[in-house]
Amino acid sequence: MTTTPTASTRTVDRALDLLAAVTEQPRLSLTEAARATELPASTALRLLRSLEGSGFVARDDDGAYRPGVRLIQLGARAFSRDSLVQLARGPMDHVVAATGESVYLSVTTPPASAVYLAIVEGTHSVRHTNWVGRTVPLAGTAVGDALRGSVAAGDYTLRTRSVEKDVTSLSAPISVAGTVVGALSTLVPAYRCTDELADRCGAALVAATDELAHLLGAADTPRERPADSPGKPKASS
Repeated sequence: MTTTPTASTRTVDRALDLLAAVTEQPRLSLTEAARATELPASTALRLLRSLEGSGFVARDDDGAYRPGVRLIQLGARAFSRDSLVQLARGPMDHVVAATGESVYLSVTTPPASAVYLAIVEGTHSVRHTNWVGRTVPLAGTAVGDALRGSVAAGDYTLRTRSVEKDVTSLSAPISVAGTVVGALSTLVPAYRCTDELADRCGAALVAATDELAHLLGAADTPRERPADSPGKPKASS
């Protein structure tokens, strides 16, 4: 038996199509959204206004649409609970085993921040403890460098005093098919972060992000990797 979609069902389908279109591009104009979903501009505008009112999309001053806070929150919850955090636990454990330092998993969150989704605490008596749920700016932080694509897959970055006084941060991107989906970071007391430890943390982070990328489905994706273990990048204050 064939069922005919009701008007309400069609409205839901169209709204979901618009949400998908908005999430596939950093920013989307009304014309682009209508074209991507094959909807009349008037229909797309009406649905986008409804989605904006409920927080699922946000509209910038120039009229372009982007994912809203509510959509990001729902996506992060589903992502963190069902896939990324669970898959990251093993690689994060490996970082702690190799370095003894606390390791965090982070993703981006609007408007320009990183949010810590999970931690595996280090083994030292003096160690960085739970920042899960805390946000830090993308600008001027190691995790921000990794999440914004400023760090190549197979490499890492290091910053001192960027998120907390007397803490050295190292971060590597989780890159799947050329897209950064998250980052792993170690936060080390600055007094303990010798060049040797920084090299060890960086190498462990790169190995863990590579492992996690493969777990997320990148096993068949060609990736450029350095011939040797990554060297310690220039530190930034």
